Amino acid sequence: MAKALNVNPNRMELSRLKRQLVVAKRGHKLLKDKQDALVKEFLVRARSTYELRLSVEKELGECYGGFLLARAQTLPQVLEQTLMSASGDLRVNVEYRNVMSVRVPEYELPEQQSELNYGLAASPGSLDVALEKFLAVMPKLVHLAAEEKAVRAMALEIERTRRRVNALEHVMIPSFTEAIRSISMKLEEMERSTLSRLMVIKEIVRNH
Repeated sequence: MAKALNVNPNRMELSRLKRQLVVAKRGHKLLKDKQDALVKEFLVRARSTYELRLSVEKELGECYGGFLLARAQTLPQVLEQTLMSASGDLRVNVEYRNVMSVRVPEYELPEQQSELNYGLAASPGSLDVALEKFLAVMPKLVHLAAEEKAVRAMALEIERTRRRVNALEHVMIPSFTEAIRSISMKLEEMERSTLSRLMVIKEIVRNH
């Protein structure tokens, strides 16, 4: 809803409001274009992220199935000890880039050692396969985390941009337009009043 502006009805104020209206309309167009581009990019990313999530969940399910099989074939204490000895360091490279003013993360795993650091003789082959699959899915899992964070960041920016577009479209631009119309009407009225007085004075002077 447009809010009435408290302005002085003079030509200087009218010129100032007209300039502000031009700037507001230009800003509205730029923000609307940005919003449309963001929504388009968001939909593409959201779709690809959803497909990536399905792929990762499928591969993780296979890993989990391998762990369940290994648990059924191995004594619990042996399995626990084997898994603890197979643990290692995991480093993730983090970088950021701007996508239409949105800070989007990019996560990348350095080249990881794929050797399994435990005694293979004490472990079932199903555990070896499950761990190999888990190592293979890790880059996808890290990439998925970055993509989901990017999608959330873009959703927040779309909402912020939408609020700014709405404020310009439904509040500021109508307020400027109404103020310009009001001042113009008052100035025209003042001009007519001034002209009428001048005509009266002119008539009085002529009669004398």
